Amino acid sequence: MIPLRRTCKQAAALLLAREDRRIALSDTVALRLHLMACQACPRFERQLLTMRNAMRQWRNYDGGGGDDNGL
Repeated sequence: MIPLRRTCKQAAALLLAREDRRIALSDTVALRLHLMACQACPRFERQLLTMRNAMRQWRNYDGGGGDDNGL
């Protein structure tokens, strides 16, 4: 039997790992269960989402002014 209970530290590690790769189904289920029961980890998940969206916007930012100085 696969243990489904995760600590906040383990859940945070899974959230970070999920940013880089697909995690196992058992980890996905355990993470979902933890996120439903925890108050802090969903906040951390939202912070990761905010950072991911900010990085995506930064990568697509062209400077807006048309300068070619690379800043």
